[in-house]
Amino acid sequence: MDNHPSRYSGTAITLHWLIALLIFTGFVIGWIMTDIPGLTPTKLRYYSWHKWIGVTVFLLVCVRVVWRLTHRPPPLPDMPRWQHIAADVSHKALYVLMLTVPLAGYLYSYAAGIPVVYFGLVKLPALITPDPAQKEFFRYTHITLVFTMAALVLGHAAAALGHHIVQRDGVLARMLPFLSKEK
Repeated sequence: MDNHPSRYSGTAITLHWLIALLIFTGFVIGWIMTDIPGLTPTKLRYYSWHKWIGVTVFLLVCVRVVWRLTHRPPPLPDMPRWQHIAADVSHKALYVLMLTVPLAGYLYSYAAGIPVVYFGLVKLPALITPDPAQKEFFRYTHITLVFTMAALVLGHAAAALGHHIVQRDGVLARMLPFLSKEK
């Protein structure tokens, strides 16, 4: 087994892009559902989808963390030390946010007295009891973490594009193999 692969494994790449797609979709659904006035069947359906996406992201990120701990990523190319530190800090922050955003949403739902029923089939356990004060706390926490994650994701994407377009150092090709010059 190569201890220093030039790109991420197929599993890591699949998890990265699947989680990214789900996070983007969950963000869009969350944005839309909160703008729907009243309590309509459409709004309730969007809330269910949003929750299902959140639970799925949480589970996939758990798998991704285990994968990452057991599979060495490709090394970063030569770059200034501050960029290595920024990459490390931002990646760790993204992992934390990918776990805490769904968890805060989950706790918000239960604090509001609304159960989370995964895919309409599996009622997930209530970790807290309904409480108006906790509801507001977890609502604010969920929203704050979502927008923090959105800012970090945009920074992450901008950095990857900067490495690809300006520095041309192959960083983006590690996660998008079709950009790689290797055959």
